[in-house]
Amino acid sequence: FLPGDTARHHRAVILDLLQEALTEAGLTSQDVDCIAYTKGPGMGAPLASVAVVARTVAQLWNKPLLGVNHCIGHIEMGRLITGATSPTVLYVSGGNTQVIAYSEHRYRIFGETIDIAVGNCLDRFARVLKISNDPSPGYNIEQMAKRGKKLVELPYTVKGMDVSFSGILSFIEDAAQRMLATGECTPEDLCFSLQETVFAMLVEITERAMAHCGSQEALIVGGVGCNLRLQEMMETMCQERGARLFATDERFCIDNGAMIAQAGWEMFRAGHRTPLSDSGITQRYRTDEVEVTWRD
Repeated sequence: FLPGDTARHHRAVILDLLQEALTEAGLTSQDVDCIAYTKGPGMGAPLASVAVVARTVAQLWNKPLLGVNHCIGHIEMGRLITGATSPTVLYVSGGNTQVIAYSEHRYRIFGETIDIAVGNCLDRFARVLKISNDPSPGYNIEQMAKRGKKLVELPYTVKGMDVSFSGILSFIEDAAQRMLATGECTPEDLCFSLQETVFAMLVEITERAMAHCGSQEALIVGGVGCNLRLQEMMETMCQERGARLFATDERFCIDNGAMIAQAGWEMFRAGHRTPLSDSGITQRYRTDEVEVTWRD
């Protein structure tokens, strides 16, 4: 989606959506404790559109305002839904790829992509194969990968606990043109090969972070976390370590408003407040910039 189009959509529906949410919950503005919004990271125009509404509503209703980090929203929702206590977190989406663990009131980033996110890699390859966006490119790649039979060797780029996906994408884009034309493989084979390679990289860096932290829990969050093959590979790794894997279904893996509300509620109870002077947006809002005072 283009940022401008997304921002226009948000502006067109947000007030009706707010009223609908209150009506369905049987609540009024008097029942609301605070207003939480996504401060970042993300696309500037959509973030700014919602931040304006959040500031306005907070002032109209005389409620505290809380700017929430998008990634921390995923983590807190994952912890709430699964019951994970102190997991090593694999955060995988279209815009982010990070391995995170909590330490001393911060969510510390132990590893991340040094270029594009894993979800972006999958989405861009879907466009190469002209795979439909309905319901999502990543989901359609997952279904095609189940029918793949041949593993095409692809670059495997892990540097410590960091990963790189741009080289893999360039390689498989070139390979697709050549190998599909000669019949060396099928689109399904390429989807299978790409998934197996990038997911193996993610499993490796998660396991390395778990070993470093002495963690016996792993939690997958973010839109790519819906992928059942990724969950299966992570489960195998956890079983071999005697650890537990926690994952959620698509209702909570994919970006949603409830996760921002949950993180905002944790912040509110811990005494956090976002003053109007600091209530803008931060497109590159790092996970480890937030002081997590609501955890021991």
